[in-house]
Amino acid sequence: INPFGNEHSVLFYVEYNKPWLFFELIPFLFLGIVGGLIGSLFIRANIYWCKFRKTSKLGQYPVIEVIVVACVTALFAFPNKYTRMNASELIYLLFTQCGVTNEHDICDYVDRNFTNANHAVPIAEAGYGVYTALWQLSLALVFKMIITIFTFGMKVPAGLFIPSLAMGAIVGRIVGIGMEQFVFSYHESLPWFFEGKCSQDESCITPGLYAMVGAAAVLGGVTRMTVSLIVIMFELTGGVRYIVPLMAASMASKWVGDALGRMGIYDAHIDLNGYPFLDVKDEFGHTTLAADVMQPQRNEPLAVITQDSTTVAELQQIMKSTDHNGFPVVVSRESQYLVGFVLRRDLLLATDNARARLESLPGSSLCVFTQHVPVVGSGPPPIKLRKIVDLAPITITDQTPMETVVDMFRKLGLRQT
Repeated sequence: INPFGNEHSVLFYVEYNKPWLFFELIPFLFLGIVGGLIGSLFIRANIYWCKFRKTSKLGQYPVIEVIVVACVTALFAFPNKYTRMNASELIYLLFTQCGVTNEHDICDYVDRNFTNANHAVPIAEAGYGVYTALWQLSLALVFKMIITIFTFGMKVPAGLFIPSLAMGAIVGRIVGIGMEQFVFSYHESLPWFFEGKCSQDESCITPGLYAMVGAAAVLGGVTRMTVSLIVIMFELTGGVRYIVPLMAASMASKWVGDALGRMGIYDAHIDLNGYPFLDVKDEFGHTTLAADVMQPQRNEPLAVITQDSTTVAELQQIMKSTDHNGFPVVVSRESQYLVGFVLRRDLLLATDNARARLESLPGSSLCVFTQHVPVVGSGPPPIKLRKIVDLAPITITDQTPMETVVDMFRKLGLRQT
């Protein structure tokens, strides 16, 4: 099985020769902090741009916006080879370990000779190609950050996961190369916490691992995912040995991101678009009752349907004068004892079917929601609608505390609409 054309069953397969050191948790946590900062900055900038799109004339011309962004992307991405290449290829390049078969500038080290492909990677000084790649990657980071701010939320699926992984992989690779050169410069006099593993001529720092941790940190800072993010990274890379660094970076990015703003990018867009979603994590300190917020109020008339005395004309008038998604069915106007609840769409379908089944459907026809059909004299036959009535709807009294009401709506999810 070769689903991705790389002879592996995962998209970004990694296999490093050296295990990570306990001291490396410090730079991994630093990557998590940077990921949280980048994620918060991205969310604020993207939401600001989306608000501008919704409130300005730009939102009226989505095709022009897409064309302009595509042209700008092609114009500024082409000169830099790291923005010109496919984002998945860039992530895979940043994740990989430098070896005998890797001839990219990012692996251009001074006096690093491979006599055997199976031998460990020797430690070496970064060459001209590495420093060239560093500033090109820095420009690529800025470009991808800016262009993703404009593309996420457009009328075309521009993606969020791969750009976030690419930004994090760039940051992580830069930090990894910095750590590697620090160890090279002082590998003869390293402190005790390196445990002597970096005092040899073999490289004990793997920049590709830092790229993987940085990718998880930025994606976590943008989406505020934790456990699911670790599972995603494991499924993408197959690197089960690196779950602890990924956990440290993702938790650090989430803590930093939550300190700067509670909402992730998806929560922020839900709030921006006004979707009726109540997050489980949100807390509501209400001191009111359901009667204080319910519509209509106590002294105002309520749109109800009687169980055996509402005519087709009255039913159509109720649906025309209101925009409710459903109506309570009561015994009568005088005794408004609840019988059940009927949805607007079910009423529309039932009346359309009755109109198609019968030769004529006069407005004086009764709509019966009971099992026993009342006797009608010489008038038109009634319409039996008992089957579309929910006889056990979720109900609350007007004295129910709002904390209970919010909890009920939260458990219903989007079904309350």
